[in-house]
Amino acid sequence: MSGPMTDLTTVIDQGAQALSLNAAVIDRFTRMAGDLAVNLVVATLILVATLFIARWASAAVIKMLGRSRRRGPDPMLEGFLAQVVRVTVIAVGLVAVLQRLGVQTTSIIAVLGAASLAIGLALQGTLSNVAAGVMLLILRPYRVGDVVQVGDKTGTVQKLDLFTTRLIDPNNMRITVPNSQVLGDAIVNISGQKTRRIELPIGVDYDSDLNHVMAVMVATAEDHPAVLKDPPVWAGVLNFMDSSVQVMLHAWVKPGDYWQTKADLNLAMKAAFDREGIVIPYPHQVDLHRSLAAPKPRKTRAPDTQKTTRAARTRSRSAAGKAQAAGSED
Repeated sequence: MSGPMTDLTTVIDQGAQALSLNAAVIDRFTRMAGDLAVNLVVATLILVATLFIARWASAAVIKMLGRSRRRGPDPMLEGFLAQVVRVTVIAVGLVAVLQRLGVQTTSIIAVLGAASLAIGLALQGTLSNVAAGVMLLILRPYRVGDVVQVGDKTGTVQKLDLFTTRLIDPNNMRITVPNSQVLGDAIVNISGQKTRRIELPIGVDYDSDLNHVMAVMVATAEDHPAVLKDPPVWAGVLNFMDSSVQVMLHAWVKPGDYWQTKADLNLAMKAAFDREGIVIPYPHQVDLHRSLAAPKPRKTRAPDTQKTTRAARTRSRSAAGKAQAAGSED
């Protein structure tokens, strides 16, 4: 009897151990699930708070810079620093989220540090754009709203960010130029100064009175309302060309009036020269090869009436002689 009772007791003990083990596993799993749920909720709250803080910090930077600048806000500086602050806050928040989820950020940072060399070599162009953007922000060769020429691209600066500079050309097309290319090329700030000079070269005939020509040009330019009085309008002889004397006119205007004023002065100079009898020479072309190679026209001679009359008389006499001979034979 002892044998079966012993086996039953053993089975009961093993079942009790299994139940206690399952209860421990369930309890541990329940605690882990609870901790994971809490961590997920906290991580979500941290992420939402990070995004909110990043937006608030970027807005605070823009507001603070707008108050600190006496000449008015600088959109280029504000946008650049706001983007840097936003990216930094989001990076710190993501690290906090990973730590809350139990990820060992120290090992991740070590791995990223070891891979930074390879990433830097792969993204050296992108990183150079970031460095160039920082240098452009420090050197300040242009501001948002300035009309600049970078290489063969000309337009109004719309935005400067970490990687690119955005331009709007006169045809209202968007041009995006990498910051490294902008910093490595010549930058011409067309609207960086308060005034701009119009250069108007015009060729006149060698027989013209050059003093009179220059006086007419200066008077015509001074009559335009957009031409500034200071610096004064200037005109002078520039070059002696093959078929004309080149006279140069300098007139100063505001940058926004440059193109329209230049077009107006061209039209006004032509009208003034026509009125004053000043000749603007232009080349004439004659096709000598064609004129020499063309066949000469043949001259048509009038008929000789005397020869015609003589021939007719001769024919009539011969006809009369033949008729008389025929009659005598009959």
